[in-house]
Amino acid sequence: MNRLKKSSLTLAALALIGAGLIYWSPWQTQGDQPAYRMGKVEKGNLSATITSSGTLNALVTVQVGSQVSGQITELLADFNSQVTQGQVIARLDPETFETRRAQAEADLKAGESAVEVARGNLTMRQANLTMAKIAHREAQRNQERKQALIRQGFLSPAEMDTAQASADTAAQTLNQAEAEVRVAQAQLQSALASVSQRQAAVRQARAELERTVIRSPVNGMVISRNVDVGQTVAASLQAPVLFTIAQDLKEMEVNIAVDEADVGRVAEGLKVAFTVDAYPGERFTGRVTQIRKSPQTSNNVVTYSVMARVANPDLKLLPGMTASARILTEERRDVLIVPNEALRFRPAQADGSPVKQDVRARESGPGLPGRVWQLDAKGQPVAIPLRLGVSDGRATEILKGDIGPGGEIILGLADDSGRRKGPGARPMGL
Repeated sequence: MNRLKKSSLTLAALALIGAGLIYWSPWQTQGDQPAYRMGKVEKGNLSATITSSGTLNALVTVQVGSQVSGQITELLADFNSQVTQGQVIARLDPETFETRRAQAEADLKAGESAVEVARGNLTMRQANLTMAKIAHREAQRNQERKQALIRQGFLSPAEMDTAQASADTAAQTLNQAEAEVRVAQAQLQSALASVSQRQAAVRQARAELERTVIRSPVNGMVISRNVDVGQTVAASLQAPVLFTIAQDLKEMEVNIAVDEADVGRVAEGLKVAFTVDAYPGERFTGRVTQIRKSPQTSNNVVTYSVMARVANPDLKLLPGMTASARILTEERRDVLIVPNEALRFRPAQADGSPVKQDVRARESGPGLPGRVWQLDAKGQPVAIPLRLGVSDGRATEILKGDIGPGGEIILGLADDSGRRKGPGARPMGL
């Protein structure tokens, strides 16, 4: 009886061991051969882009201000008003400036009268000078005649002294008349200068009066109005802005902030595509027109403004809208492409560490080095060195490498491989 019991226990133990070996064997086999997700090298098109955000603006935006201070008496334009160059869009109270103009014009008339007086005085002084010259010449001739008569003994020396005194007096009178003419000429020049000054004051008063009428400097649309009727504007150090006018909204520009690492890939003429939140699903296109050299720094991030011009015939786009833009920097047609996840894959060694790369085995040539992995006849990963070109973030162009269209490559490990993750791993419950 004991022997039978022992034999039964032995058979039961052997059955349990056999069942365990049968249950364990598939896990052990799968652990030796990990499962991979496979993909293929294909031919296709690639587009390398730079993604960033930007702001829409009008091509030309003019701020219309007031050059004089005063109270707004009339507004002839409002938000979204279409205006033409020279059109009156606002008026200031002109009363003060009209008074200044009238005073300046009156001062000018007084100055012109003073010029006439100075001219008359000069004419009189010039006549006096002429008379003084005649008297001086007559005194000189009288003196010469008397000198001849004295030499002949017909006149006494006393009469000669009288003639000399008359000649000296005539000379002094001539000098005085010449001085008075010079003074009269100076007075006339001063009066003329005063007239010029008052003419300038009249022009200034008229210009200030004209500036109480605010006119549009360009054709366009009013996108901002900053004043109301009755408001007083003060033009002291700078002109207060009354209106902001966008010259033409049928053509706009996008100011795109491009990171310093990407700005070297941007050039004038590149195609730009962007979307705005106001029209989801609708894409707008334009061209890069300018790369501004002035850097913008925010939170230690340096960006540069890239300006792109875009047509806006339907006036859908408005100034200030935020644009999500993509700048097309490079485009490739009908080239070999490989998924980027295949380039990131690295098979693991038995201990779980990545396989070491052999730098000397890199493919030479243009572009950047890279590699993908294929399975050999034994199911083991084998590296294929490549030279890589343009990437769009999901796939990369193959410039050179021992692989062709349709070649199978490893993308990564299969998520449901069921293999052991390390030593001691075993099915749940064992």
